[in-house]
Amino acid sequence: MNWPERFPDLVTARLAMRETRDADVDVEYAMRTDLVVMRYWSSPPIREISEARDAVERAKGYFASREGIRWIVTLKGDDRMIGSVGLFAFHEQNRLAEIGYALAREHWGRGYMNEALVAAIDWGFGPFGLRRIEADTDPRNTASVKTLERLGFAREGLLRERWQVGDEISDSLVWGLLARDWLARRVAAAAPATSP
Repeated sequence: MNWPERFPDLVTARLAMRETRDADVDVEYAMRTDLVVMRYWSSPPIREISEARDAVERAKGYFASREGIRWIVTLKGDDRMIGSVGLFAFHEQNRLAEIGYALAREHWGRGYMNEALVAAIDWGFGPFGLRRIEADTDPRNTASVKTLERLGFAREGLLRERWQVGDEISDSLVWGLLARDWLARRVAAAAPATSP
């Protein structure tokens, strides 16, 4: 893995992805108190704005400590957070990381998360030098399952009763994506269509 000297800002057709800032506290709080957004999260919704401040403060240190790379997703021309995408749980020898993501509910259904994930995965398998990216989802989270399938992640297993959030125990689907498979998909998608 090739750890960058500076935080790797990313830009897509509609999005700008940057490092966490203090100004993100209000949106972080809104997302983490939204019961629908947090329905399949691995921790319960927060209750206090101080918890959002603490989460933002921790996230601001991820890059410097090499604990993670967490991009704040914003719309181009508007620096306000709409969601986040992160790579974390790095295994340098194996060139492996996990990916996680969340999007404020008012921005669902527009393809923003898919666009942000493509950018993060391109960077992870490109300049960063990962060989494998993993994800886990609650099997009932059909939107996240569809997103991972669309991106080419392979369903690799079911971990029964993996998480307990409050009083609820849930299973976890485990997903994997290899750099070589991602590159093949990207090359195929870029290839011009041929007539029969």
